[in-house]
Formats: sequence, structure tokens, C-alpha cells
Amino acid sequence: MVTDRLQKVIANAGVCSRRKAEVLIQEGRVTVNGRSINRPGAKVDIACDHVRVDGKRIRPPGRQTYLLLNKPRGYLCTLSDPAGRPLVSQLVRGCPPGVSTVGRLDFNTEGLLLLTNDGQFANRVASAGPHCPKTYVAKVRGTPSRAILAKISKGLSLEGKRLAPCKIAVERQADNCWLRITLVEGRNNQIRKVFDRVGHSVIKLRRVQIGFLKDGRLKPGEYRHLSRQEVKRFLDSVADPSGKA
Repeated sequence: MVTDRLQKVIANAGVCSRRKAEVLIQEGRVTVNGRSINRPGAKVDIACDHVRVDGKRIRPPGRQTYLLLNKPRGYLCTLSDPAGRPLVSQLVRGCPPGVSTVGRLDFNTEGLLLLTNDGQFANRVASAGPHCPKTYVAKVRGTPSRAILAKISKGLSLEGKRLAPCKIAVERQADNCWLRITLVEGRNNQIRKVFDRVGHSVIKLRRVQIGFLKDGRLKPGEYRHLSRQEVKRFLDSVADPSGKA
């Protein structure tokens, strides 16, 4: 019998972060074998205990899968789409059950994307912070002035919230210049919204690096499995958002 803390079991299943799981438990939204549990430290064995969050059963994780995909434009990072648009999961041959994207790239953004069925890994990598910066290359309309780039890099207010500072460098000069942008947080469509606001809308956007991980050999639509060393390096370098082991 292998037991673990209830909040860790929920996080490993990819439901939410461990900190959020503690809140769900305290709110009485988690049951074990039909009995409500409101104590985060409770121990369970996911192989035989029936754990439910808001009535939905949590299943034991299968073989852990870690993929790096070069997402093309025109694909969604969701599990399904009522309109029948293409999904990134369709690019993975025999995609194992439970595999989902770590964060998202919008429909028209391309570039590197992690997929996994390891909920704890996903929550750690996706959590905002300097431990796992994301780097993008963007083609924007015109050429933003140094003053505009400096203003963006210091952190603008967007939709009433202050953005974290970021790094911006000119990648290539042209009538519509290319910029290299490194973020330590990633709000929905953040780069596109920021450059719309300063009058230099994004024409093309590609993510080229996630933390230490980059791979210029992957063509759009191609993917590869992460090595054990890469997975370990992520887990070693990325702090647990809950602050607990």
C-alpha cells in the first residue's frame, strides 16, 4: 500500500496546483471513499481509494509521458473543439490518455509546447516566475522606438493589472522588425495585447524556448520525447509553487 498526501495526489492527477488542491479540500469539495475530507494532510492510496473532486473521480496516473512539440499555426491547445478545428493532440501519434498541454499557445501562435500526463510536472513548469522563463520571437508592424521598448520591458499595466518586467531585444531590423521577448509570466495573449496597445501589432509570433529547453531541429508539427535528464533538470530547477516537498 503506497499512501501520499491528498493534495499531492490531486496535483499529480493534473487537476490543479498543490496549493489550490489544499483550498479545494478545505472548502469540502473533495471526498475519499464517499466521505468528505477537509484536512489537506490526509493520506490516501490512489490505487485503491476513490478520490473525487467536485464529484469527478481522480484516476491513478498511467505511464508518464513528456513531449516537446513544435506547434504550427492553426491548431488549438484544448482537448476538444465544438467547431471541429485542428487540435495539437492530433499531431501526436497514438497520444496516450491524459496527456495535455503545459500552458497554451493561441490558435495563430506557433512554437515550442510541452505535453504531459504528469500533473505535478505540468503545474511546476506552468507556474509563473523567473524559474522558467519563456522566450518568443515576434514580427511586429513597423519599428517600435527605444522608448516604447523600454516602457514595455519595465512592465505595462494591462487590463488593470501590472505586468512583470520582461526582456526585449531587436532580433532583426526590417520595415516590420523582429523582436526577441522573454517573459517570466504569461497572461492570455499578453504579447499581442501589449503590442496592440503601443501601436505595433504582432504579425507573427513563435515561442523558441521554455526555461532551458530549445530545439531548432523540430519542424512545425514534429515532436520528440524529453530525455530523463531534461525531465530531471526541469524538476530540479523549478521550485514547487506550494513551497512543500
